[in-house]
Amino acid sequence: MPKLPDRFPKLNLLIAAMILLAGLTGSGQGHAQGYRVPGSSDEIRLSFAPVVKATAPAVVNVYATRKVRQQSSLPSIFNDPFFRRFFDAPGLGAPRERVQNSLGSGVIVDSAGLIVTNNHVIQGADEVRVVLSDKREFAADIVLKDERTDLAILRIENSPGDLPQIEFASSDTLEVGDLVLAIGNPFGVGQTVTSGIVSAVARTQAGINDMGFFIQTDAAINPGNSGGALVDMSGRLVGINTAIFSRSGGSIGIGFAIPSEMVQLVVASAESGGKLQRPWFGGQVQAVTAEIASTLGFNRPVGVIVSRLSPGGPAEKSGLRVGDVIVAIDGREVADPGSFKYRYITRGIGAVSELMVLRDGKQRKLSIHLAAAPESRPRDVRIIRAASPFAGVKVANLSPAVAEEIGLEGEENGVVIVDVAGRSPAARAGFKPGDIVLSINGIDIDSTATLDQVTSAGARLWKLRIERGGRVSQLVFNG
Repeated sequence: MPKLPDRFPKLNLLIAAMILLAGLTGSGQGHAQGYRVPGSSDEIRLSFAPVVKATAPAVVNVYATRKVRQQSSLPSIFNDPFFRRFFDAPGLGAPRERVQNSLGSGVIVDSAGLIVTNNHVIQGADEVRVVLSDKREFAADIVLKDERTDLAILRIENSPGDLPQIEFASSDTLEVGDLVLAIGNPFGVGQTVTSGIVSAVARTQAGINDMGFFIQTDAAINPGNSGGALVDMSGRLVGINTAIFSRSGGSIGIGFAIPSEMVQLVVASAESGGKLQRPWFGGQVQAVTAEIASTLGFNRPVGVIVSRLSPGGPAEKSGLRVGDVIVAIDGREVADPGSFKYRYITRGIGAVSELMVLRDGKQRKLSIHLAAAPESRPRDVRIIRAASPFAGVKVANLSPAVAEEIGLEGEENGVVIVDVAGRSPAARAGFKPGDIVLSINGIDIDSTATLDQVTSAGARLWKLRIERGGRVSQLVFNG
């Protein structure tokens, strides 16, 4: 990467130049205190251009296409075989294929052609193409995609091998107020650079993806910027732009980027040729509310409280107990379950982390080994086809590994729905991936084999107990 001029970090002098007039004409001594007139023409000409020249060539446009079947809009009368005898035109009433296009951005993180973008940019794509800033165009393969982090990794086909790339910076070094640049292709107008500051470094209530930990910036981010680069003033990648808060669809100065610490974890998984595996905690934590803090004798809410431990899991082995309050991981403060999950996951499998814990009013340090979730029993994936409310679901036996893959916390036994076929009886019944089947007509469902057997037997009335999001519901369907 080209070395930036030594004077470049003094970008705060831009502010001095912008308020020069106010400094010269202010009515009081205090108004101009702390400001000075630029000392040279070079200071007046300070610019973001060196950062842009060093980073923009590594930001690409991503074009994804997918074929969708669209039902004919002809009146339903033409579906009747009697009438089709008289209107037997080729293709009459048949579903038609049409092509959907989506546009986003991506960042080259390896000169051999490895690109990171957002999962929602390429989700369901049949074909992906990338266009470089110098107009070269390449087909790309999807190497890895992860819906829970909303990240995907692409690899350019027939890469020339000498592509420009962006180096990573640790997003943990960012501070509120730091200058950043957002580079992408908003609305398809072409590569665009916007500047702003870091508005927040640990936004966990954005509700964008399962990981829920974002850098917030006021650099303008718009549709098409998804998957683009958020870079610091050294020209290094600190985040992947992924979403905005907007009532109109355009930027209002509230944009969110996935931190580079998480991005590097996904990239490393793609480079190793494996799927993304997250460390298993083996327990649950919950937020420390003001009421809980008062009960524990704290003067303010801090950390997360351990609410459940899995027997033999990493958390239990570390010496944690239910009721312990975890306030930091490896010296990084955790303020809520979202930040705890982020800090824990981004350490990666195989690491050993240090937990700072409050127990009985005293601080303790515990070491926890970060390991992959075990598949304690075969998942035995099955598709239910028998006539029943479950026809069209794909189910698996729960284990810590399956629960981690689909984002279920605290559930390690039973049978879980992992997919629901469109327009199936199960879809019409309202079942969703992540639902846990507890019982059918009074029979406990302890395995996919049991579920398959019970539904195959048929029934005139189906009385079901389903767990969703920790809440159990009683459902009744006619046979």
